[in-house]
Amino acid sequence: MRRVTKIAAASFASAALALTATACGSTSADKAKENDTSSSASAAGGVKVGVAYDVGGRGDHSFNDSAARGMDKAKAEFGGEVKELTAKTTDTEADRVERLTQLAQAGYNPVVGIGYAYSNSMKQVAVKFPDTTFGIVDSVVDAKNVDNIVFTEEQGSYLAGVAAALKTQKKHVGFIGGVDVPLIKKFEAGFVQGVKDTDKSLKVDVQYLSHGSDTSGFASPDKGKAAAQGMLDKGADVIYSAAGSSGSGAIEAVNGVKGAWAIGVDSDQYNQASLAKYKDSILTSVVKNVDVGVYDLIKSVHEKKPLLGTNSYSLAKDGVSLATSGGFIADIQAKIDEAKQKIVDGSIKVKTTP
Repeated sequence: MRRVTKIAAASFASAALALTATACGSTSADKAKENDTSSSASAAGGVKVGVAYDVGGRGDHSFNDSAARGMDKAKAEFGGEVKELTAKTTDTEADRVERLTQLAQAGYNPVVGIGYAYSNSMKQVAVKFPDTTFGIVDSVVDAKNVDNIVFTEEQGSYLAGVAAALKTQKKHVGFIGGVDVPLIKKFEAGFVQGVKDTDKSLKVDVQYLSHGSDTSGFASPDKGKAAAQGMLDKGADVIYSAAGSSGSGAIEAVNGVKGAWAIGVDSDQYNQASLAKYKDSILTSVVKNVDVGVYDLIKSVHEKKPLLGTNSYSLAKDGVSLATSGGFIADIQAKIDEAKQKIVDGSIKVKTTP
């Protein structure tokens, strides 16, 4: 076992097919087979990866799609098979345990949980399958056979805050969080700090779409649209959403208001085909390179040197970044770069809680 932190230097350009997949619940394995998405290509020595997506799954234009790109990259490079299962907003802990168990029992290795919601269930399942390498994104599980893939979301969000503060014409911006949980609080904390460090006089609205165990806030574009519209009506003209597929609704609302800007999350949302009609309103996106972490894990298992322990993907290592697509932040890039350097060299300490 080795405990290392690494970032793949290559940028991955493989395009993910937009599919939807519903989750297996706590029912039978046969029903689960009806409700998953899998792809295979026989290849000697290829990978056999089991993926448990968060709500929204592949096709969410955000967090899950970023993970899917890493999966697609690995499968294209190494051959083999990928089996994908997706969570429901109604999932119980038993559902998540069953989903991970099903993948491990079927011989998939690694088994990757996309999202903090798999933390407790992975802790239970990993100890039962000590010869399987597990990976979890956005959480830390204390088990010898788990790769904890974590990111400094607050650092990327700080840069988004700087951009928002420099672009607002109304001195009023907003943040929409999918679910009121510690992970999304990191996005809020970084964004608000970036705004206030740039201009303390600016007003920042904050709204969450759901709370606690209710994860619907990550998969409800209608809620995202309504929240953004409310902020726009109150005078905000730059809105950052960290809300999974709900963010697409917020982007749609912003697009309907002249002079307003949306800030995307996780993936470079300016370049997503499904959001193409709104792209001229997408100022930038806080890109979280989940694909890099997922690819690194699969590659390490394929090479029989599995990554284990906690591997942090930071701003300094390009684990998070601010997208430049569209050229809308070109005029303020120097100030963003200055803020980035101060975070990297430690001059700016970004908060992880509001």
